[in-house]
Amino acid sequence: MSTTQSDRLRELLEPLVASQGLDLEEIAVDSVGRKRVLRVVVDSDTGADLDRIADVSRALSAKLDETDAMGEAEYTLEVGTPGAERYLTEHRHYVRATDRLVRFQLREGGELVARIVGVDDEGLDLEVPGVKGRKATTRRLAFGDIDKARVQVEFNRKDDGGKNSMKNDENTTEEEEA
Repeated sequence: MSTTQSDRLRELLEPLVASQGLDLEEIAVDSVGRKRVLRVVVDSDTGADLDRIADVSRALSAKLDETDAMGEAEYTLEVGTPGAERYLTEHRHYVRATDRLVRFQLREGGELVARIVGVDDEGLDLEVPGVKGRKATTRRLAFGDIDKARVQVEFNRKDDGGKNSMKNDENTTEEEEA
């Protein structure tokens, strides 16, 4: 079984990223003209600020230079976070998205936009916003029923008593139309 360059890079870099207290979410090697770009996406339960990203970027750069894993050709290393409208693909992503509005594509068709209020090993507890003045309802959604899930960013979330004010200030825009 052959491994791709991304797989080899993941094996090399994942322990280093973990030693910095972060999760390696994604690695991509893209060609841009004659140059290559190595994009590394990291995250953690507490987020990744610019200082942490700079630290991990320096560590990754040193490791890549030391091992020559990218070969002789010139490349650019870009290290960042998943962004506000990330896809949720791992259990930890759903946990990190608690209290966030998410658009779910369901396996049996259809879609659902709801706020994650709880996560366990089997699935999610959701709050489905009310429509036209109706109250929000609760719903249980098993992981097996989810085809895709993507965080929706909100500009105008109603006051939640301040419990999420810091989280909402950092990651807020209006829900996108699908």
